[in-house]
Amino acid sequence: MAERTTGARRGTTGPARAASTAASGTGASTAAGDSPKPPRPVWQKRLLTTLKVVTVAVLVIALLGMGAVAVAYQRTNLPDPNAAFLTNKSNVYYRDGKTVIGSFADQNRTSISYADMPQTIKDAVVAAENRTFWTDKGISPTGIARAVYGILRGKSALGGGSTITQEYIKILYLTSDQTASRKITEVLLAVKMGRSMPKEQILQGYLNTIYFGRGAYGIQAAAKAYFNVDAKNLTLQQSIVLASVLNNPSMYDPADGEKNVARLTNRYAYVLDGMVQMGTVTQAQADAAKALPAFPDVPKSSRYGGPKGFLLKMVESELTADGFDPAEISGGGLQITTTFDEKAQAAAVASAQKYTDEAANGAKTKQDPSQLHAAIASVAVGSGEVLALYGGPDYLASSRNWGTTDRPAASTFKAYAVVAGLRNGFSLRSTLNGNTFTPRGDTSTIRNEFNTQYGPVSLVKATAESINTAFVDLTQQIPNGPAQIIKAANDAGVTTGAGWDANNRIPLGTAEVSPLDQATGYATLANGGTYVPSHLVKEVKDLTGKVLYTANPQGQPNIDPKIATDTTFALENVVNEGTGAKVSSLGRDIAGKTGTADVNGHVVSSWFIGYTKQVSTAVMYVAGDGGNGNLDVYAKRGDATFFGGTYPALTWLDYMKVATAGQPVLSFDPPVYVNATATPSPVPSSTPTNTPTPTPSTPAPSPSTSAPPAPPSPPSSAKPSATQAVSVKPSSSASPAVGKPSASSG
Repeated sequence: MAERTTGARRGTTGPARAASTAASGTGASTAAGDSPKPPRPVWQKRLLTTLKVVTVAVLVIALLGMGAVAVAYQRTNLPDPNAAFLTNKSNVYYRDGKTVIGSFADQNRTSISYADMPQTIKDAVVAAENRTFWTDKGISPTGIARAVYGILRGKSALGGGSTITQEYIKILYLTSDQTASRKITEVLLAVKMGRSMPKEQILQGYLNTIYFGRGAYGIQAAAKAYFNVDAKNLTLQQSIVLASVLNNPSMYDPADGEKNVARLTNRYAYVLDGMVQMGTVTQAQADAAKALPAFPDVPKSSRYGGPKGFLLKMVESELTADGFDPAEISGGGLQITTTFDEKAQAAAVASAQKYTDEAANGAKTKQDPSQLHAAIASVAVGSGEVLALYGGPDYLASSRNWGTTDRPAASTFKAYAVVAGLRNGFSLRSTLNGNTFTPRGDTSTIRNEFNTQYGPVSLVKATAESINTAFVDLTQQIPNGPAQIIKAANDAGVTTGAGWDANNRIPLGTAEVSPLDQATGYATLANGGTYVPSHLVKEVKDLTGKVLYTANPQGQPNIDPKIATDTTFALENVVNEGTGAKVSSLGRDIAGKTGTADVNGHVVSSWFIGYTKQVSTAVMYVAGDGGNGNLDVYAKRGDATFFGGTYPALTWLDYMKVATAGQPVLSFDPPVYVNATATPSPVPSSTPTNTPTPTPSTPAPSPSTSAPPAPPSPPSSAKPSATQAVSVKPSSSASPAVGKPSASSG
């Protein structure tokens, strides 16, 4: 099997998280002094690709009739399905490669007869996987051509387009070998099986061995795992679900989140439509079966119990994204070394659980601790390795991973507004409006927490004190300011999601983000502006010790180092003299930001995100079953609300004491003060309100003043938009109503 290396983690933004390395420009660079060759026209590239595929297809098909292949065909024996199909437990380790986090399923399989398999599952699987199954010869020439072409390009030999017969042969071996010889053997066996074995027997063997997820191999185990019934009692709708899920269990298992339910719904419709086209269900039957069936509460494997269940599920998802087959992950005997640090992970669990209990018991009125959710995501600066992640106390009790769940970022999003301002001619010393005012074109005012009037403030002061009015003032003065702030966040590695409306309130944190994305985005600032995709699988070996995969994420210099340095200095002031003072006792240089998201009069999320030179960690608190509950009821006695500078900061501090133990104490670079010598020109910053707003003594610079060019936009393979939470923020450019602004407190 060829070594797989990560270029960009699937699902990460900005310049990365799609399926391939996000390289800008034309790709490979030329040596110094060489003249780059002019790129071929697009039509030439397409023609060459088509010719290669056609040529390979013709050669492969021709080879099947050659004497040498005929001899090999005669000597190739079909495997015994019961003797050949074996699984081996895959183990997952902490970063030391020795200490076990957990393991994936041992074989859970019960073979049943063809007669005991309902016709609905037979028809659904054929419609889902191989609609020519009953008439084809057991192989797909176009699928073989794609596979061989992949080999020639140094890619996987197991391309799409295989028949059920080929897939059955492949899973009987359950090997990671992806070579040309393996593919040829697979083809020969598929041809022989297609000629010598009845189609019913092939389908029976396939349905008794294919992996459906949840540790279930074969239709009988799958029926029990998903619906707690015997296979012979599956309904039409249940059969369609299982036929849909087997294509990629990690993507379609509805128990693993709302995104999976949406994917499953689309796949379900595709399979049902195929059954109508094949005539195996009538249109009336299809109309009656359009909706997904109910999913009973089936007991989950205890191997996913506790906080570690979230880690194991994340490992499964990342391996699938990196090209591993779900059946191989579960039963291929893989030895998986993660990036998780055992001590850091234990500290994350201890800190999160300590403060959820303390908040529940220390509230003004005692609260239910199970309704308060803490999340921690911690990333190694420069490598993107996820050192620890706390998604909840027990995966079996609730599978929602709060460490990867998007919620309003509140004032932690102001860090990206600082980047956007520095990119567009502002400096740390630029003066902004710190008083209540009405932004140009708005009908409502913007104010600060507790209606505080700060007067003219510098960008550093505005960041340290989390001054809402100053950041709205900054946003409206930057040309196309909201889009520039969103771009800065994407460049740092944060996913665009719900609530990212391009209006002048965007720096106040209406945008929904996840703790893992925020830890990654702040790590980019700590890393001098170079974004490194976060990942949690370090290395994978097979049973023999052969290395199958080594993580190798590529850093991308998306933010100018000087701008990253100045942004870090602004965030240092949050800790040294602002809203994040509680964490200063760590005894290291710390840059960070608090955030408290207020929506419709109550706090829905509260944050502290901070980093040293080596570690970036995000802490988020939410309340309620869906995480949109009122955090205020958990506020400490004497506190007005559940501020990011209270429990989130304390949680961060306890965790970081362990995570940074033994690391050298490193200092941040001194500020550069980019654009500090620019000559500002007056720019109106507000519409007068009933409360007079002092004019800043030094107006903020015009966006056209000595503005440095912004870094290039992320390539088209940037992290796709992903939404998870229900947005409760304004969806247009209109401003929120007068009063405490949404998602804005420091």
